[in-house]
Order: sequence, then structure tokens, then C-alpha cells
Amino acid sequence: MRMARHRERHGVQRAGWLRAAVLGANDGLVSTSSLVVGVAASGASGTAVLTAGLAGLTAGALSMAAGEYVSVSAQADVEHADRALERAELAASPAAEFDELVGIYERRGLPRELAEQVATALSDRDALAAHMRDELGHTELSRARPLQASAASASSFAVGALVPFIGMAAPAGRARLTLIVAATMLGLAVAGALGARTAGTALLRPTLRVVLGGCAAMAVTALVGVLTHTAVG
Repeated sequence: MRMARHRERHGVQRAGWLRAAVLGANDGLVSTSSLVVGVAASGASGTAVLTAGLAGLTAGALSMAAGEYVSVSAQADVEHADRALERAELAASPAAEFDELVGIYERRGLPRELAEQVATALSDRDALAAHMRDELGHTELSRARPLQASAASASSFAVGALVPFIGMAAPAGRARLTLIVAATMLGLAVAGALGARTAGTALLRPTLRVVLGGCAAMAVTALVGVLTHTAVG
């Protein structure tokens, strides 16, 4: 009798691009809406508000792409350096590296004899891979992917940044500000819920965290806009 295949779904496979995408979407929503709210609160014209929003979207998406690529590339450089160092250590002191691997398995609960058998089997297959995984914690699932992270961050930023533009459909003044804030809060709630669902966590706390953080940012920039309008006007 053939047993049905057991399937498991874990979030580690999505950790790299998910982190970048959630960060990008939240930044796009919060930074662009805050920029638009601040400019609108200053009494600027609709054209000025729209121009500021588009400039913020473009600059933000490019900045996220570049920043994510640089930071994840630095992580990839560390992984490459670790691999080169481990390869050199294996070539210089294979016996010591083998004992180190045995010690790792013993600390995880295996008896000495079984730990040696496991270390022997894994070393015969791919000693470098065994040390990278069990000594340093580097796996294929956690490998740094700069291009993937950069694309996810930039595209999600752009999508998130488009949400506050819904408010531009309202007439200038209080109605426009209200619609921008409402659309942004809804977008933040959706982004927070999607991020939590994709990560496999409960929805309420991550969603509230995202919404409250965005509201605080909009409130501060709106205050700055009002004070600037008062001072300059």
C-alpha cells in the first residue's frame, strides 16, 4: 500500500523575498502617503501634491532597489567568504574539521559512535556542504539573492506608493486629505494582513503594527506641513 505524500509548508522558503516585499510595500505606503499628506496640509496646489507624490514614488522605488541590492549583496559576500574559508580549512586540517563535525552532532544529542557515522556519511558525500549547513547555518533556502530581493522591494514599493494617489480623486482641501488617509490606512491593513498570512502568523498584531506606524508617520508629516504653511504664509 502506497502512503500519500506528506506535505509541509514552511515560511523559510519565502523569507528572503517576503521580507523585502513587505518592507517595500510598507515603505511605499507610509513614505508616499506621508509626503503627499504633508504637502497637501501645507496648502499646496493639486499639481504640486501630485508632483511630490510621483517624485516620491520614483525616488523611493529606486532607492529601495539599490539599498536592498547592496545590503543583500553584502550578505552574499559574507556567505562566499565563509565558503572559501571553510574550503581552505578542510584542505589544511581535514581530521580536525571532521572532529568538529562530530562534536556538532554530539551536542545535538547523538551518541559518539552515531555522530561519527553521520559525520563520515555526510563528509563522504560533500564535506563542505555539511560544514556550511551544520557548522555555519548556510543552506540553499537561506542563501542571499540580491537581485530577487531588489526586484521584490522596488516593485512592492511602487505598488504600495500608488495607493495614496486614490485620494487625489477628491477635491482639494479636507476631503482630499481625508481620502488619502483613509486609502492609506486601508492599504496598510491589507499589506499587514497579507504579510502575516504569507508568513503564516496571526493577523491582528502585525496588521495593527503596520497601520498604527503608518498613521503616526502621516500625523507627524501633516503637522510639519501645517506648521510650514503657517510660518511661510
